[in-house]
Amino acid sequence: MDAIFVFEQLLNGLGYGLMLFLIAAGLTLVFGIMDTMNLAHGSLYMAGAYVAARVHEASGSFAGAVLAAVLVTVAVAAVLELLVVRHLYRRDHLVQVLATFGIILIADDAVKAIWGVAPLMASTPAALAGPVQLFEGLPYPAYRLLLIGAGLLVALGLYLLVNNTRVGMLVRAGASNRQMAEFMGVRVGAVFSFVFALGAGLAALAGALMAPISSVQVGMGEAILIPALVVIVIGGIGSVRGAFVAALLVGLVDTAGRAFLPPALRAVLPPSVAADLGPALAGIAMYVLMAAVLTLKPAGLFPARA
Repeated sequence: MDAIFVFEQLLNGLGYGLMLFLIAAGLTLVFGIMDTMNLAHGSLYMAGAYVAARVHEASGSFAGAVLAAVLVTVAVAAVLELLVVRHLYRRDHLVQVLATFGIILIADDAVKAIWGVAPLMASTPAALAGPVQLFEGLPYPAYRLLLIGAGLLVALGLYLLVNNTRVGMLVRAGASNRQMAEFMGVRVGAVFSFVFALGAGLAALAGALMAPISSVQVGMGEAILIPALVVIVIGGIGSVRGAFVAALLVGLVDTAGRAFLPPALRAVLPPSVAADLGPALAGIAMYVLMAAVLTLKPAGLFPARA
């Protein structure tokens, strides 16, 4: 295990963490401001991946495919918010979980009906298909560098939006004290709709960007939802800054666990034991991180509500 391998895995963890942030940022705002547990958020991620994959295949334009994925998913989310989610704002969390779980089932069946049950293999843009020589001995996939760059740009844009605009002020007010924001005359319904659409757009962007390096398939939204929930718990409900820091931590810990734990165990344990134990320990690394953080800070690293 040399320094180049370690650095490569750190880059992989950074890219994965930034994609988790795109999903978790919208999810934490929806839960923090609207007090609504939206388990169907992962389905918006899946929708973005499917739309981007199909549009890219049909048009050959990756940028156009990403844009189409975001616009279509935001439109679907607007209808979903109007017809279903809006009626859940005043309901308890159990009702919200059951209702949005039902949306997951409907979304999965809709994808099967439209695109079939077979996974799609989204192609990488031709201009980014090759590696980039970062330094001697480390060729790194150009597309993964795009993921890192896009994730950082979106994180910066979201930071500026939340902290330096009037809309961001309303979002932060709602996350800190929703009832007080209502008393101060904030149009909470409009803020809710904006936050839900923003979260859907970020989830769709993550799905569109992840499609070329992952299998686009039914159920992919549920698979990414668990790490995203871990991120918002570690970061603090309603905190974009917390989601960013926690997503990077989870991305690095998960990637490092899968890359470094199995070979480390093979050095001290019989191969048959290490082959079973390594992946199992790597799979629970982010949950161990969550437990450690909550032991020290039960409200998360940067809770929006003090």
